[in-house]
Formats: sequence, C-alpha cells, structure tokens
Amino acid sequence: MEDAEENSMFETSHVLGALLASSPLLAHAWDRCAAAAAMGAASSGFAHGDGGGDGGTVYVAFSGLQAALSVARPAVASGADVFAPVGLAGDATGARAFPQLAAAEPDAAAAGERIAVQALALRCFLKLCGSPEFQMLLNQIQGKAVVFTGHSLGGAIAALAALHYLCISSLSSPCSPSPPVLCVTFGSPLIGNRALSRAILRERWGGNFCNVVSQHDVVPRLLFCPLDAIPVRVIIGMQLQQWPGHTHNTGVMTTRVVDAEQDGLRQLIQAHVRTVAMEQKLVDPESRGGSPYRPFGAYVLCSPEGAVCVDNSTAAVQMLYATFAACYARGNTTSLEAAHSCYGDLVLKMPQNLLLKRRPHAMDVLASMSNSNYDAGISLAMEASGIGSEAMEATTTRYWLKASKRAGRSPSLNCAGLSTRLGRITPCRAQVEWYKASFDGDMGYYDAFKQRRSPKKFNMADMCRIKLGQFWDGVLAMLDNSQLPHDFHRRAKWVNAARFYQLLVEPLDIADYHRKNFHKTRGGYITHGRDSRYELFDKWWKEKGAFTGTSTGDTAATARSKYAGLTQDPCFWARVEEAWDQTESAQAEQDVAMLAMKLGRLREFERYARELVESKEVSIDVLAPQSSYTRWVEEWKKLLLRDEARTASLF
Repeated sequence: MEDAEENSMFETSHVLGALLASSPLLAHAWDRCAAAAAMGAASSGFAHGDGGGDGGTVYVAFSGLQAALSVARPAVASGADVFAPVGLAGDATGARAFPQLAAAEPDAAAAGERIAVQALALRCFLKLCGSPEFQMLLNQIQGKAVVFTGHSLGGAIAALAALHYLCISSLSSPCSPSPPVLCVTFGSPLIGNRALSRAILRERWGGNFCNVVSQHDVVPRLLFCPLDAIPVRVIIGMQLQQWPGHTHNTGVMTTRVVDAEQDGLRQLIQAHVRTVAMEQKLVDPESRGGSPYRPFGAYVLCSPEGAVCVDNSTAAVQMLYATFAACYARGNTTSLEAAHSCYGDLVLKMPQNLLLKRRPHAMDVLASMSNSNYDAGISLAMEASGIGSEAMEATTTRYWLKASKRAGRSPSLNCAGLSTRLGRITPCRAQVEWYKASFDGDMGYYDAFKQRRSPKKFNMADMCRIKLGQFWDGVLAMLDNSQLPHDFHRRAKWVNAARFYQLLVEPLDIADYHRKNFHKTRGGYITHGRDSRYELFDKWWKEKGAFTGTSTGDTAATARSKYAGLTQDPCFWARVEEAWDQTESAQAEQDVAMLAMKLGRLREFERYARELVESKEVSIDVLAPQSSYTRWVEEWKKLLLRDEARTASLF
C-alpha cells in the first residue's frame, strides 16, 4: 500500500523550478544586484527600487564588495578566522538585531547546540544595520512587500537583512501575520548552522528564502569544507574579480586564480560536499572535523537545461553535490570567476530555454513509462538540474530524490493523513468531555481531577489526557521538521482544534501539577510548569484574530446569552490557585504594608474573575458549589470583612 501510494505521486521540483525561472522575479532581483555592485566601495552597500510594474514591491540589493575588501586588506589567511561561526546569544549587538532567534538559544542549547552565524557576514551586516541610511530604508519599506537580494557575499548579507526585518516586524506586531518578505540570493555562501536552520523553521520563515545556485559555482558549496582548509586568498581574489573598476583605488591587488588552484579547490569542495551528502549525519558535524554550516530555505539549482527547486535541507545538500559532481565529470572548463558571475546570463536564458525545452531522452521516457508518472518526473528533474542518465551520480540522485519525497512527503498529504489521525483521537476528547460533564453540578472537573474523585473515571480521563498530549506533540514535531504546509498554523480547522484541546485539557494539566505539589518545588504553573505547546497555541489563536480581523481575546466580541462550554482563559485555574496561595499568605500577614500589597493583587484577580463570570466567558463548572473558585470567593469575603474590622479598630 505504501509503495502504491508513493508511485502515484508526482515529482514537482522541476515544475517549481520552471515556474520560478519563467517569472520576472529573478530578473528584477538580478537587476538590483547589478545596480548595487555598480555603486562601488564608497557607497552605502545597498541599492533599492521598485520591481518595475509588479504591484509596488520594493527590491533591496546588497553588495558584498565591502565584505571582500575587509578581508583582503589585512590579508587574513585562515578560513577559520574569516568564516568562523559566531553565537548570536553571546553577541549583544547580534542578539538585539535578531531577538526571536536569540530567544530560541535556550532550546538550542538544551539540544546541545548554539545558534551561530558566519562571522564575516554578521560583522558586515551589523555595521550596515547601524547606519542611518539603513534605518531610514527600514522606515520606508515598513508595511510593503519587500524582496531582499544579493549576489555572493551580498547574498549572505541580504539573508541576514531579511531575518532582521522579519524579527523586528514580528516583535512590533506579534499578533499580525508575517510581513510579505522574500529573500532571493545568487551564489551566496552558507550563513548559519543547523540550530539557526531549526530556529527559522520554528518561526515558519523557511518559505521566505530562495537561494539560486549555478551547477558549477563553488561559493554556495564552499562552507561545507573544514574552515581551516578554505583558501581565503583564492576565494577573496575570485570575489574581487567581479569589481575590478572599484578595487583599483583601494590598495587591494586582485590576481587571477591559476588553473592548479582552481582544480584543487574544486576537488576539496567536491570531496567534502560528497561526505555530507552521503552521510547525512547532521548532528555535531564539528566533532568530525567538518563544517558547522547547513542550508535553510528553498534551493533553486540551475543549469542550461532548466532548474529544480527543493525546500528540504537534506535534499538541498544532496543536490548541491550531485549537480556539481555531474558538471565537472563532463570535463567542464569554466573558470571559477566565470562560474560565480554567470547568474545574469542564467536569469536571461532560462525563460528562453524553457520555451524550447526538449523532452527527456527517449530511453529515459520508455524506462519511466514502465514505472509511473512519478518516475518520469524524477527523470525530468534530473535533466533540468543538468544530471544526465549516463552520469555516475544519476542512480544515486534518483534514489535521493525518491528518499527525499518519502522522508518529507508532500506537506499537503501529511496534513490529510493528520486529519485522519485527528478523527481517531476524537474518542479521547469525547471521554474528557464526558468526565467534565459528570462533575459540573458538584465541584467541577478541575477539582475532581485534582482530588482523584471516582478512581475509574479519573484513570480514564488521565489516560486520554496523556494520549491527546502525545498527539499534539507529534503535530508540533512535524511542524518543526517542515512536514506540514507553511500556513498550517493559520488554517482555521487546526487552530480551532488546538484551541478546543487547550481549553479542555490544560485545566487537567494544571490540576495534575498542583496535585503533585510541583507549584511548591518548581514554582507557579504559568511561569515554571506550562508546556510550550500551550504557549504556541495561544500565539496561533491570537494570530488568527489578527489575520481574520475578528476578536479572539479573552473577552468576547459579542455578549453571550449563556455560559461558555469551556472557560475561555486556559490558565484560569492556575490563577485561582495563585489567589488561594496569596489569600492564605494575607491571612497570616502581620505587616500592614505587605498586607495592603497582597490585598491589592487579590482585588485585581477578583475584578478579572468577576468580569469573566459576568460576561459568561467561564464554563458552568467554575460556579459549581464545591469548586475551588466558589470556595475562594467565600474565603475572600471573609478576608475583606476581617480587614475592614482591623481598619475600623484603628480609629
């Protein structure tokens, strides 16, 4: 059944590549890159303008000239110095420029990693970011559709600029949809490690990056090599060859890379990219003397035959190797400089080539037809990427493309399968709902669960609580691994399902936390015990309101005629528990000033809870005769009477 399903699918990477190549996006982006490169070393380092009739989109292109000159002047020889990874959390300026990524550092550290960025690109971007010109640009493009772009080192700077813009936009409007931002790089070196890639996926920003790579360009593949083995002089000399007119008066000598150096660099890169592609062991690469850098975003691999687009980092590494190896196995004699500066010609010729595109070789067609449309699609993808059927890498590449599709099968198919699993888990949700209804008229299901009332009912509800949590943890794991659609967290079905689960089950998690006295040993539930899944579901729910223009806050947009089926504040019972602790503390308090402060906090909670009850934003179980809230209200009234009597005695 699994094989039949796999054979029925289509391979679409060549279709996506053709669609992108035939659009005006790449041509507009490259025009801006050329304009930025023409500005010279004395410029601000970027150029911007509209895209020429595509709906007011602003294109911002970055030049890598200053970055190359900064390395060339001191004549640094070690790649470990130039391209060393720099931890964002350890750099105060970097942490301020990328607050969301720096905030993800604890999670990365817990997994034994740290979020790190290439030193050269980060240093150049932070210098640019502090300039008045760049800050003025950010104000001008706010709220507009923006394409950040750059060639070579300029592409690395453009990627950091796009990340910075996404961070500050998200920070200024946390409940708003992500701004319309795209980063298109041409021949850019890698800029971050696996932890950075995961942090970007977690923020759902992977779809904002598109990396265009020629099949014989060494620069995008360079940082797969051990950093201390990278010949910086050769690389920087190759970079500066792109701007001969602008380096003439800078005191920097540019020399052409000789054939022996070119061959040595190609062999070095091919060997190390092959190692990464073959092993696919992305955990702790530095422990094996390798490079820490890994790709993120979509990769568009171009050849004279067309283009393929892959958005899986594993497949990207594999195709970066296969296209490079196939190119030079055919005896390609293109110089490193020409290979790295060919993108202007590619952008112009790819749409023309697509119009004249020939069909796959006859033998490939016959072989494909004997299997499936999916196999035919694989053949088309290989041809578009420049890998012929006779190439040594053909069999391996075909296997990789199929494995990539299986490992990260269509996100839409995964989402459909997840819907089936959601249906299977529905009986667990129904069991918890029945458990809640059985205690609504007495003490409410929160207190019943906390006190383990009716052991049979408790055990069943607890088992269902755990199963539901495992299901949603699995959903979030798929989301983290880009196995679900990029807009999954905005789809009403899943946002509503997550919200219902949260409102129904989180009170049981709070009850379990307090029943085990974790609030005494670890701290309050909200700050120390709440599962990260609930915080993410809160974010989805708020974003849904911002995206649709409807109210999704704790207060309903329209008045309710009856009490809610579920209390709309998922942390309500945690707040009740905190109120109980503060009430007991206030009853024993002798210091007048401290007592006044504690009573003030309790009045705030009492006002908040009363508003929820009056607006019927709570479930009927909150008002059950023996519920923790009902009993707290009685205790609060006694405390107020006692305080009033104490105050009266003073006069």
